[in-house]
Amino acid sequence: MTIQQILTKYWGYSSFRPMQEEIIQSVLNGRDTLALLPTGGGKSLCYQVPAMAREGLCLVVSPLIALMKDQVENLNRRGIKAIAVCSGMSRYEIDIALDNAVFNKEVKFLYLSPERLVTSLFRERLKRMKVNLLAVDEAHCVSQWGYDFRPPYLKIAEIREYLPGIPVLALTATATSKVVDDIQKQLQFSKNNVLQSSFERKNLAYFVRKDENKLHTLLKIASKNQGSGIVYVRNRKKTREISDFLNKNKVSADYYHAGIETTLRDKKQADWQKGTKKIMVCTNAFGMGIDKPDVRFVVHLDLPDSIEAYFQEAGRAGRDQNKAFAVLLYENADILDAIKNFELSFPEKNTIKNVYNCLGNYYQLAIGSGADTTYIFNISEFCDHYNLSPIVVFNSLKFLEKEGYIMLSDSFNDASKLHFITDNKSLYRFQLANPRYDAFIKLILRIYSGPFNDFVKIDENEIARKMNAGTETVIKNLNDLVKQGVLYYEARSSYPKLTFSCERLEDKHLIISDEKYKKLKDNALVRLEAMTEYVAGNTKCRSQYLLAYFGENNSKRCGICDVCLKRNELGITEYEFDTIVDTVRPLLSARPMSLEEILVSVKISNENHLIKVIRWLVDNDKISVDKEGKYRWG
Repeated sequence: MTIQQILTKYWGYSSFRPMQEEIIQSVLNGRDTLALLPTGGGKSLCYQVPAMAREGLCLVVSPLIALMKDQVENLNRRGIKAIAVCSGMSRYEIDIALDNAVFNKEVKFLYLSPERLVTSLFRERLKRMKVNLLAVDEAHCVSQWGYDFRPPYLKIAEIREYLPGIPVLALTATATSKVVDDIQKQLQFSKNNVLQSSFERKNLAYFVRKDENKLHTLLKIASKNQGSGIVYVRNRKKTREISDFLNKNKVSADYYHAGIETTLRDKKQADWQKGTKKIMVCTNAFGMGIDKPDVRFVVHLDLPDSIEAYFQEAGRAGRDQNKAFAVLLYENADILDAIKNFELSFPEKNTIKNVYNCLGNYYQLAIGSGADTTYIFNISEFCDHYNLSPIVVFNSLKFLEKEGYIMLSDSFNDASKLHFITDNKSLYRFQLANPRYDAFIKLILRIYSGPFNDFVKIDENEIARKMNAGTETVIKNLNDLVKQGVLYYEARSSYPKLTFSCERLEDKHLIISDEKYKKLKDNALVRLEAMTEYVAGNTKCRSQYLLAYFGENNSKRCGICDVCLKRNELGITEYEFDTIVDTVRPLLSARPMSLEEILVSVKISNENHLIKVIRWLVDNDKISVDKEGKYRWG
């Protein structure tokens, strides 16, 4: 099939979005390719379509467990076989998944976290896999200058020796020019090759407002605008509080965060997707993989950590190309909170090492043991046991995860799952020898398909209803069958899972270099300063500021953001405005001048326009006026 036929058959689209076809053709021509597409630009199709056009499977490296699972489920629904290997899976589950990637020719996509690439378990299987493409999602994680740099991503290039002649497709929605160059270097591109569509969103109006009554403003925005909305906040408690506030004021809303059980999260998302709920109030756990076209507004009630994070989240509005709004409401306390959160995100190195050692002791791991072992992790219980602060522990774990020492699954309340570890004939003989389990086994095989080849998700309550028994009976039967060696069963858990990526290390071998720590912290500080500068700025077009941050320096004013609307009120063309500013700036930088002196020094046909621009610059703190009534720049 041609790529157009694949697009139509599996995704139902008649044509590609901008740049998608060029990226796909580049990959099919065997070229290493870095694709830069804005949020909602359809990055996943850029590797999914070419992988479907060729024999073999596509390896997809991604750091986001939720996005991996979402992609796998979407592909499977379309009749495309995809599997994922991520944290929280047992070694046995990983074995089954990797065997399927080797031997099952129907498997077209294998999603993995970067930490899995270095394991001997994976590399031995990789030698026998027929790979047609290596896709690196969230590729900014490869670069030490990226906003979410992850050292395990640096290992990706190592597996290229196992894949001679196989191209790499790196994808990201957020990368500065420095990050773009570094990605290609770290992934060992044979030749630089960047395909990029502009990040400009002409239909999206950016607004920043200093506001001491955010909820009142939010209610006005929500009531005034038709279509769906997303409201981002930093903590879980606020998601529910603000959702309740909106509902009390007759605006349909729901809340979402990673701590809600999977089935309920899925229902909340589905209700919002189909419009049953107008607004989703959420943490940044919401949004990955969502492509809802009619989101009319995205409101941030707390300051994001970086321009990259803000740009991705704001970009979820207006994907149908109709007018939409991205509104950031802030007060001075938010900037102080952002600085505090920044400091908390970088615990002292000795603190990080202490948390790591406490983990080893907590799970009773000897030095040199524990590689690839997974445990249920209750952070409250852990913190109480060692008298540690949950915030400090959480940020220490995130640092250890980025360094590749552990993996922490955010998949709360995953469904229970089982896998028959006998073949059909052996199972039949077991049923004959153990008639008390015969009806139970037949029921499971009738309800769930494919349990011999792979793990399948199950619902103990559903099984109990169909056999007219209690859930306890179902669980007991399953555990009995585990003891008899018939199947593997893993019950759901309401806690995340923690996996040790390598054996437990001695304190002296847990390397957190001073240089790397400082570089990560310095880079994070630069991003925070850019975010606060964006918020505090009131003279540069919001769209121009964001585009310049990502290296697009020749964009024009959008004309629809809060800064542009104020300038539009002057009734002066952009060219004339910029000409006046460029003339006045050096004059007032050299010495203070009275208004009369400025009017004499600046040759302009419309004196009224000059006065308007000077007043605008004063109102927006670009020009100050001293006690003598003289104007100076700054």
